[in-house]
Amino acid sequence: MDLEFSAEQEQLRESVARFLDARAPLAWVRDRYDDERGTTDDVWRGLADLGVIGLLVPEACGGAGMGMVDTAVVLEELGRAVHPGPYAASAIGAASLVTSAGDSRDHAAFLPGIASGSTVATVALLEPGRRAGWRTPETSARPEGDGWRLDGTKTHVSDVVGADLAIVAATDSSGELGVFAVAVDAPGVGVATEPTVDGSRKRGTLRLDGAPGHRLGDGDAAGAISETVDRLSLASVVEGVGTAARVLELSVEYAAARKQFGVPIGTFQAVQHLCADMLRAVELARASAYYACWACDAADSAERHRAVTMALAFAADELYRVGASAVQVHGGIGYTWEHDIHLFYKRLLTLQETGGGSTDQLEELAAIALGDTD
Repeated sequence: MDLEFSAEQEQLRESVARFLDARAPLAWVRDRYDDERGTTDDVWRGLADLGVIGLLVPEACGGAGMGMVDTAVVLEELGRAVHPGPYAASAIGAASLVTSAGDSRDHAAFLPGIASGSTVATVALLEPGRRAGWRTPETSARPEGDGWRLDGTKTHVSDVVGADLAIVAATDSSGELGVFAVAVDAPGVGVATEPTVDGSRKRGTLRLDGAPGHRLGDGDAAGAISETVDRLSLASVVEGVGTAARVLELSVEYAAARKQFGVPIGTFQAVQHLCADMLRAVELARASAYYACWACDAADSAERHRAVTMALAFAADELYRVGASAVQVHGGIGYTWEHDIHLFYKRLLTLQETGGGSTDQLEELAAIALGDTD
C-alpha cells in the first residue's frame, strides 16, 4: 500500500478545494441548512463537470473507473467544507450498489445518468426500529408482469428529497434479499423529511405502497449491499477526517490570535493539550480511513469489512471529541450560531451516530475476531 498521493490525486484535491471555496463556501452551506435538497443545480452540475461524481462508475458507463482511494481525496475536501448534498448517496452508495448488484443491462440503464449527475440517486436500506440491521428487511417485493411491486417503509434515507432514483433493499416472495430501482416520483412512493441535528445532512423517510420497481440482477444481493454499506460508512469517516482536520486548523489559528491576560491562549498548557489530542485523533483516523480505502479497492471482502469497521469504531468517538474540544478552545463564541465552528461540530456529531456508533462497531469487531459473523 502506497501512502503517498500521486500527482493526479493532488491535482484532483486542488481542483475540488478551489471549486468549493469559490462556489460553495460556508455562507452557502448556511443557506442550505433549511433547504430540503441541501444543494443547488448549479453546484451539483459543477461537481459533475469536475468529473468527481462518476469516479466509481466503470469507464464503459461514462465514469472514471477509479477506486475508493481516489474518491477519498474528494470526500476529504467535501468534509473540510462541511459540504451538504447527495454526493455520498449518489456517487458512492447508488453507484456502488448498481455496479455490484446489477447486470450489464442495469449498468447501461442507470450508471451513465449517475455518473453525469443528471440522475440523483440514493440507497434505502434501513427500516424503523431496526437500527443498522439491513439483512432481513420487512420491505417486500412481489413480481407483477415484467416488473415488481414494493411495499414497506425505509428510514434515514440520505438526500431522498430531490433524488430521482432510490435503490431499495427488499425481501422477495421467495424470501431472498434483493435490490430494486424505484423512481422517487412514481405512483405509490411517498417521501417525508426527517429532522437532523446537522442541517447539512439531509435525511428522509421513503414509503412504498405498491410502488413499481425494477430488480437489479438476480439472486441474493447480500454481498453487494454489504460492500455498499462498507463504502458508505467509510465515506462518512473520510469526510469526518476532512472536517476534523479543518477544525484543528481553525482552533490553532484562534488559539494563536485570542488573548487573555495579555498573552495568546495558545500559550496555556490546557489549550495546548486539547490541540495535541485533536492532532492525534485526526492523524490516527486518517491512517485507518485510508487503509480501509485501500482494502475496499485491493483486499478481499473480509479484510475490507474488518478495516472499515475498525476505522468507523475509532472515528465515531475520537473525531466527535475533536469537535467538542474545538468548541472548548473557542470558548463562549464557539457556542453561538454566528460562529462557524458549530457547523463542523454538528457534522462530527452526526458521524458519531453512523452505523450505530462506536458501540455497534466494537461489537461487530468482536464478532469478527470470534468468527461469529453472518
